[in-house]
Amino acid sequence: MSLLENLNWRYATKKYDPTRKVAQEDVDKIVEAARLAPTSSGLQQFRVIVVSNQELKEKMVPIAWGQEIMAEASHVLVFAAWDRYTEERIDKIYDYTTDERGLPRGRFGSYTDKLKAAYLPQTAEENFVHTARQAYIAFGLAIAQAAELKVDCTPVEGFTTEELDELLDLKSKGLKSVTMLPIGYRDNEDWLAPMKKVRNPKEEFVIEY
Repeated sequence: MSLLENLNWRYATKKYDPTRKVAQEDVDKIVEAARLAPTSSGLQQFRVIVVSNQELKEKMVPIAWGQEIMAEASHVLVFAAWDRYTEERIDKIYDYTTDERGLPRGRFGSYTDKLKAAYLPQTAEENFVHTARQAYIAFGLAIAQAAELKVDCTPVEGFTTEELDELLDLKSKGLKSVTMLPIGYRDNEDWLAPMKKVRNPKEEFVIEY
């Protein structure tokens, strides 16, 4: 199937079959799609936390405002972004990049100096707005990869970030949660499954000049 056919197939699943688990191979592919996502300046300013532990998933239900899909889903992917930019974080990824490409460290020093000058004077809140946007790029690719594999998923923004960060000890990792993606297989009784997929018509959605 084509990408567009896969995207037409998928929907935000409202009820999962808790007896069906996503194969580790497919989980790995979905995460890999996120890892390969483009990011601003190639900094990969986020991480993906893969939660399969049932006890943890059940604790996510009240954090996600009572959404039972957190416990029903096979896995929950949590997209968490850097809480702020630091000189060390910027240097680390560029040192790794030059090492992997067989280039001398500092090869991109003039560019990383510009990044530091732009981001380091900002507040942590301003930094997080930018790093969180990068996480959403990967979030979209993970959704597309899941659709290709015929794995159902549900984009989740409705949750208390502070409580999720505490549950997963994200602060100690310099991360803040951005969004979540439960994955699994739809239950036969999911009320949304038979509904027509509805989007704005193209003539309204697209503005051309």
